Amino acid sequence: MFCKTAFLAALLCGPICAQAEGEKFAILKVGQNAYSNVTVMSVSATDIYFSHQGGMGNAKLKLLEPDLQKRFHFDSARALAKQTEQAQANALYANTVRLEPAPRPKTQAPDRRVETAPDSVVANGLAAKSFLNQPAPEIVAEKWVTDAPETKGKFILIEFWATWSEPCRAFIPLLNQLQEKFRDRLVVIGLSNESDAEIRNMAEPRIEYALACDPQHRSLTAVGVRSIPHSLLIDPQGIVRFEGHPGYLEQLNLAQAFETYGP
Repeated sequence: MFCKTAFLAALLCGPICAQAEGEKFAILKVGQNAYSNVTVMSVSATDIYFSHQGGMGNAKLKLLEPDLQKRFHFDSARALAKQTEQAQANALYANTVRLEPAPRPKTQAPDRRVETAPDSVVANGLAAKSFLNQPAPEIVAEKWVTDAPETKGKFILIEFWATWSEPCRAFIPLLNQLQEKFRDRLVVIGLSNESDAEIRNMAEPRIEYALACDPQHRSLTAVGVRSIPHSLLIDPQGIVRFEGHPGYLEQLNLAQAFETYGP
């Protein structure tokens, strides 16, 4: 089991991703929108995931211009099949969360909220309960897939994810980069309700941060996660400083957050 206070004590993308990863475009047109300074992170059967001048983004391949669809091997029939599969998986995931028994009521604790800071970030369209600038809920790791990380005195980035979710897989490179860049002050932990065997069977993309399992969905229930990926950044005092989609992490100046909220 882990909670912050205790700390302080689908299918592979295959060759398409490999060919496209790191490819750069001065301008990428998606329907009526245009993105500048684009770097491709990965490409699935249905979507392209990329960074751009304004942050992170993704788009349906069917909205790209025909030459780019061909370049990224877009197949409309394959995309429709994959989209249907993803919708079914998402529906099953959401239904599983709804079926989780409600936690037993606890004696109300004193109000430990802290004042909202101007540089806190909350992602639009939050698909979970909000804990921003409040004590983090209890986060449970029933089993570690990797070695349990040392978290004392560090920020913790919890990433709720699943191997079958292509959006989750698309942000693994970003999380790898954050773990490497801020390894002295940050611990990234991927938390899935899948078994450790299912997680170990995913060979690509390679994950370079800590991984744990929560098959009884205790953490998902505590956080109220309704869709994934979903991230929580918890400071060394156990307060949530970011919540939402990991694509918004680049809008948060992590170095500044470490200085503001760190020990």
